[in-house]
Amino acid sequence: MSDISSFNGLGSSGASELFQILRDGRPRTRTELAEQMGLARSTITLRIEALMELGLVGFVDDAVSTGGRPSSRIALKAGSKIVLGVDIGASHLRLAVTDLTGHRLKEAARSIEVKSGPDVVLQDVVELASGLLKESGRAMEDLLAIGIGLPGPVEHRTGRPINPPIMPGWNGFDVPGYLQGHFQVPVLVDNDVNIMALGERNVAWPNVDDLIFVKVATGIGSGIVSSGMLQRGADGVAGDIGHIRVHNGTGIPCHCGNQDCLEAVASGPAVATRLRALGLDASTSEDVVRLVGAGVTEAVHAVRQAGRDVGEVLSACVSLINPSVIVIGGSMAMTGEQFLAGIREVVYSRTIPLATQHLQIVQSTSGLDAGVLGASMLAIHHAMSPQRIDAMVLGLSGAAAG
Repeated sequence: MSDISSFNGLGSSGASELFQILRDGRPRTRTELAEQMGLARSTITLRIEALMELGLVGFVDDAVSTGGRPSSRIALKAGSKIVLGVDIGASHLRLAVTDLTGHRLKEAARSIEVKSGPDVVLQDVVELASGLLKESGRAMEDLLAIGIGLPGPVEHRTGRPINPPIMPGWNGFDVPGYLQGHFQVPVLVDNDVNIMALGERNVAWPNVDDLIFVKVATGIGSGIVSSGMLQRGADGVAGDIGHIRVHNGTGIPCHCGNQDCLEAVASGPAVATRLRALGLDASTSEDVVRLVGAGVTEAVHAVRQAGRDVGEVLSACVSLINPSVIVIGGSMAMTGEQFLAGIREVVYSRTIPLATQHLQIVQSTSGLDAGVLGASMLAIHHAMSPQRIDAMVLGLSGAAAG
């Protein structure tokens, strides 16, 4: 039985409000829920029944009785439904099927070239995703949403890439439409650094409301969480720090058309180019990591300077946004303390003490998993939003009326 009577003139469901309370996973009795929401137990019961019919909540072990019949407790059924997280990089593809808390059930990875174009890459996504669903033994009806991160600017409203520098053929491509044609669920698309910020926060900093995640790899970008909300800006390019000019440049051209952008000076390939000019075997970020790990002096100095260059831009970000945590991720973060030390050296020396007295600058704990974890969280936040729960409950109402 669904809570048909709980819809108001705006199409809002009382069941969705109840569900937001239960999203934290803590079991509660009907009495506790009635007191918390200021409603009658009979109304709470109707809303619980609607959520149970959707498979989103269920009974757990009995609460401790204070005399008489024990009270049954209701909680989120995290494993009843699933989402799919997809992390598309310049040369990698990672997917994970997760439950409604972000716990990974099945995952897969494949090397790709994003420059191969959307038809080739997204067909790989369809192939791997279909295989994961089959391996996990889940029906297509269990899938609520898909979250995707792309290595370039994304118009968040449409999910379409907008002039992505390293993604030829992707500009304006309808990524959500392509995948919805195969899976018939909502598809949420964002740039890779935004979803990495979501993933890192969920894994390591769930109680931090002001955080900047910085990815330094083939490119450089950041995801900004302010007052607990991911900030995308008016056109979805908030955090695009890779194209801010730095003073250490020597007229180095950037693929965006400008010179001495942070990305052209301090990214993994930029540092590799500098080392190659010194006669070292370096072409990629991974080569830089290898040389630093081997203790090659030139590589250590180059990475330290790249950290200073990143710190120059971040010092302005700290004054503007005042985060309590800056997380450094991407392949260049794997060079370790030398890179972080360069960042800290400049940030702490060029920013007022009030802004840095509690500031932590740390290496990512989720590492290469940040993207796929964040993509899953993007899907979960959408699938469990009040609007989606309202729509699902309304669907029950329509089915019952039919």
